[in-house]
Amino acid sequence: MPESGLKIELVQERRAVESALRRRLRTERGVPRRLRDAMRHSVLAGGKRLRPVLMLWCWDALAGERPPVSREAVLTGACGLEMLHTYSLIHDDLPAMDDDVLRRGRPTCHVAFDEATAILAGDGLQALGLVMLAEAGGALGGRLVELVGGAVGPAGMVGGQQEDLDAEGAEVTAALVRRIHRGKTAALISAAVAGGALLAGADARQVKEVAAAGMDLGLAFQGADDVLDATATSEQLGKTAGKDATAGKATWVAIEGLPKAARRAHRDGRRGLRRLAATLPAGPGRERLLALGEIMWLRDR
Repeated sequence: MPESGLKIELVQERRAVESALRRRLRTERGVPRRLRDAMRHSVLAGGKRLRPVLMLWCWDALAGERPPVSREAVLTGACGLEMLHTYSLIHDDLPAMDDDVLRRGRPTCHVAFDEATAILAGDGLQALGLVMLAEAGGALGGRLVELVGGAVGPAGMVGGQQEDLDAEGAEVTAALVRRIHRGKTAALISAAVAGGALLAGADARQVKEVAAAGMDLGLAFQGADDVLDATATSEQLGKTAGKDATAGKATWVAIEGLPKAARRAHRDGRRGLRRLAATLPAGPGRERLLALGEIMWLRDR
């Protein structure tokens, strides 16, 4: 797919996601004003919207003439994923965690508001995200919540964050770095594409294969993130650069150096693309998703 065409479609899809997120945060009833403002501050700060687009485009690549869930419903689920992702960023930036002051190019939630409100904003987004996934799935809602809940739970993203904290300043192994990356980043990316496949009506084998491909792409994405933290500026990243080395984080750059870490990200990414290509039916939807998968590690921010 031509790069210019991909960029145009990404902009359009991101706008659709932004619009749906804005609408849901505006119309959700009974939310105290300060809490709503804090949630909006973090969710509507921009970002790649990678996870929702992955879910939508995987659905596009696999949905037949009569999928079990409409694309409009999938958009609701995709926004739920983005809310879950944003909750994790709010909590990750807290003083007790990574203690950062910049996220998506603006002050982090606890800086713009206060620490207690930031915690509650994250809690609110986590709960609302799961509600939206259940709404999106219809008859498949329970399976979708189970899939994504496992990815963000104590054996997934939350567990990965715990191991990331535990490893700060300690001697680490390649196995530990890979386990941290799988939990804190790759699990939710895997769930995004697997969720899209599930809602498209894919069979159990296809969902499993797509999930495995998503895990590889998630590892590539986090590997590229490690490299960028050591090479890019805060302005490029929209967050504080160089924090991994300062905090003694367990990264591929720390244990292998920049060149090997970059090559590893490429290997993981290429493996993910091969798996996707072997699982998805031929057509424009597959080519577009593969093009998106490639830029997950070939990026400058």
